[in-house]
Amino acid sequence: MGENIRSVKDINFDIQNGVFPSPSDWRDVFIYFLLVDRFDNNVGDTEPYSNSSEPQVLDISQGKKFQGGNIKGITRRLDYIKGLGANAIWLSPVFRNRQEIDESYHGYGIQDFLKVDERFGKLEDLQELVKEAHSRDMYVILDIIINHTGDNWEYPEDDPYYYWKNAPGPFDFGAWRTFPTDNDHNSIGENDAVWPQELQSPECYKRRGQITDWNDPEQAVNGDFFTLKELDVSRPDVLDTLIKIYKYWIKETDIDGFRIDTVKHLESSSTAIFCNAIKEYAKSIGKHNFFIFGEIVGDDTTIQKYIGRNSRIPGTNERFPSLDAALDFPLYFVLEEVIKGFSNPEVLRNRYEAFRNLYTDHGEAGRYFVTFVDNHDQMIRPYRRFMHGNNIHQQAVLAMTYLLTSQGIPCIYYGTEQGFDGGGEDDAYIRECMFGGEWGAFRTQGYHFFNPENPIYCGISEVAKIRMSEPALRYGRQYFRQISENGTDFFYPLSGKNTLAYSRILDTSEVLVAMNLDPEPGEDCIIIDSSLHSKGQKMTNLLCPEQQFIIEQSGEAMFVKVDLDAHSMVILK
Repeated sequence: MGENIRSVKDINFDIQNGVFPSPSDWRDVFIYFLLVDRFDNNVGDTEPYSNSSEPQVLDISQGKKFQGGNIKGITRRLDYIKGLGANAIWLSPVFRNRQEIDESYHGYGIQDFLKVDERFGKLEDLQELVKEAHSRDMYVILDIIINHTGDNWEYPEDDPYYYWKNAPGPFDFGAWRTFPTDNDHNSIGENDAVWPQELQSPECYKRRGQITDWNDPEQAVNGDFFTLKELDVSRPDVLDTLIKIYKYWIKETDIDGFRIDTVKHLESSSTAIFCNAIKEYAKSIGKHNFFIFGEIVGDDTTIQKYIGRNSRIPGTNERFPSLDAALDFPLYFVLEEVIKGFSNPEVLRNRYEAFRNLYTDHGEAGRYFVTFVDNHDQMIRPYRRFMHGNNIHQQAVLAMTYLLTSQGIPCIYYGTEQGFDGGGEDDAYIRECMFGGEWGAFRTQGYHFFNPENPIYCGISEVAKIRMSEPALRYGRQYFRQISENGTDFFYPLSGKNTLAYSRILDTSEVLVAMNLDPEPGEDCIIIDSSLHSKGQKMTNLLCPEQQFIIEQSGEAMFVKVDLDAHSMVILK
């Protein structure tokens, strides 16, 4: 069909060929999340990977500009991603952003919803990426935005307008933005305003000004996201346009899922209608488990309102959003401090109590969460990656092992597998280039970091293989385990620098994971399920099959005694 569609009326949604089938369960998937501009390009490698070069003083303004990463660069690194053990790729938005705004490298300020940004490539490049991924039994997820567009128009006099709760209605519309070199202002060119043309009406936007109080629910739903202009998705015509836009991308590229940005800033009913319409279309063409997950920053009670529900809000005509899953911010906010030994693991155990309170089958709760330890968009400042200021690389392996062996759909942010350590007052510091460029990782220029020999990469890859071979690690219930120094007095760890142990149980199978979070070696007896084991049986370390542990008994308690080096782990079955 090409990339010159000006109206959603011109889209043909019929499928000419077959589609790549959805996974039967997304818990079988390990997601690799990358920023297209910062991952790789297709012009050949720069200097060999290295993080031993002397750090350079890089200009932060450079980190806010396009670096040259593109879709073809991702295609050529598919084997690198699959070698890590990931079998799905989540791409930052690839849609056309305003061409005169260099800081839109992240892709969240869309100017043309029906076109790939030329700086990333062409529609054919995206189609080829998806085709090549599918040939490797990998899935592709697109990051999408339905809450707002880019800064495609101005308020009167191009003044900044801020949210005013007592305003009688929307502010006046100023004018559509035009591309600076476009001398013909008698018509809207492809670089001007916004596309498709169905969004070229001031009435498509709420026009209430920028959010000033992010904790005010009214502003959060109705205000502009900084200078990005808030769409009025409560209007049926606007919502219908967005539904058709994203149906188009499924039809044209055969993608397998969407991640929806800024879900908390959307009306619940509109989100529900959008999700249901997209999933109906996907099913109609043969994608029976098209995946839709969202960014919801909040506690478990807040997230639960958005996922796993198919009902109306009591006493209203509002529908609950029908997301398949949400990013697991409650886990993100506590996991790093636990893995690094700074927090008592009790905070981790307490977090999972919500599963038992909110979900009738807490073993199934994992399907509702995409878990992560690093990401591009953080609520905590200064911005930092997990490895920022940290030279204990094994802790990155422990953190990713937790994601790969605990409940949820694990997701890794590009560069974590190479120990990226960015951090600073600007989010560009955690959006380093993998391929070199002017804003490289470890404050370098010209070095690429696709090193399959990196010990973090190797450690994650090893655990990912075990995860795929053990159904309990994907679908099982999860229980934190008590430990003991003498095999008699068992307790949950009282400090961070101790052994973190938990089991995944599926039917009659138990897999025990134990991590030493202490910088010193230690020996602990760890409780296992007494109904599934007998004294004298052996458990094998799946990370080192020749290593076996004899099950012992103390009263009614069954346990295994495990020696662990500093920041090491075992996975026992």
